[in-house]
Amino acid sequence: MKNNINTLVIHGGISEDKNTGALSIPIYQATTFRQLELGKNKGYEYGRSGNPTREALEALIRDLEEGYSGFAFASGLAAITTTLLLFKSRDKILISKNVYGGTFRILDQVFSNFDIKYEIVDTTDINKVDKIFKKDKNIKAIILESPANPLLTITDIKAISCIAKKYDALTIVDNTFMTPYLQKPLTLGADIVIHSGTKYLGGHTDVICGLAVVKDKNLSEKLKFLHNAVGSILEPFDSWLLMRGIKTLAVRLDRHLENADYVAKFLENVKGIKKVFYPGLKSFEGYEINKKQAKGAGGMISFLLSQDYDIKIFYKSVKLIALAESLGGVESLISHPATMTHASIPYNIRQKIGITDNLVRLSVGIEDKKDIVNDLEKALKKAYKK
Repeated sequence: MKNNINTLVIHGGISEDKNTGALSIPIYQATTFRQLELGKNKGYEYGRSGNPTREALEALIRDLEEGYSGFAFASGLAAITTTLLLFKSRDKILISKNVYGGTFRILDQVFSNFDIKYEIVDTTDINKVDKIFKKDKNIKAIILESPANPLLTITDIKAISCIAKKYDALTIVDNTFMTPYLQKPLTLGADIVIHSGTKYLGGHTDVICGLAVVKDKNLSEKLKFLHNAVGSILEPFDSWLLMRGIKTLAVRLDRHLENADYVAKFLENVKGIKKVFYPGLKSFEGYEINKKQAKGAGGMISFLLSQDYDIKIFYKSVKLIALAESLGGVESLISHPATMTHASIPYNIRQKIGITDNLVRLSVGIEDKKDIVNDLEKALKKAYKK
């Protein structure tokens, strides 16, 4: 019988050392391994090509996402970059309107040098996505996030995956915001799932890492080759740190969900907030779709600050909540997408897709929820233009 994910985060993959029975996989800090004879080894030959600690992590994320195989990378962007190397000159990739700034940057400023095109689309409009695929045979993949960064836009992953499959294109889902605890894109039809493991999976703001999981053998062989050839691998110690973080994923996410729901409802009813973006609110446009494909709304909230409030003073006035890049750690973090996470997106495009200068992104931590709200309340009072 298949174990529940609450059990899998602890016992999934390779959960104990086969040589000693250790319940914490050892950190095999080895760059090379003794060969038994020419052409014969014990499964490992060189640290870039394979490492027992990394292998245990890759087996764990494979099981959690219910895929064919998993891969661990030096960062989330390394996972995205290596995945994009599956494509060739004159291929075109669709990306959702709200997408991580680093994903946009690498397509816009790096892969464009190799004549790989991209187009920004509204992935919530299923019919429009179908028409775009139909008119351009060079489209080979669609990259989306649901919820998306930073407006938490919800996309029907199953519907988009069906369209992409109809046109022989891949569906690639960045599942960083939700993690497999809340959402499993491969079971909804996606071909590749990507994570910045730095965020909720690691959960403690102490490791930079990325992960990818593929759904079939063919994709696995292709990505395995690129993973080794490019050398975008995760180090043994960082692999161990990420496995340790994943063990508490379920209990952490439960607290993130509880706190985010409390904070979102506060923000929805407080003076000074024009609009709240959170998939757990019934007033949110993507509420029903998210409810259908995920078992929670996540721990991320974005909101628009009223013009009656000084946004610089607001950011300066939060004390418990840290003004910082990143998200998904045990501590609450606040950021300004326009000048931080999405600064690489040109101003005119940011305005068009809704990443305005009064947009605030909040990663709700696992502190006492009343303390988080109290910190926001005090900052709003200080920022009010009397």
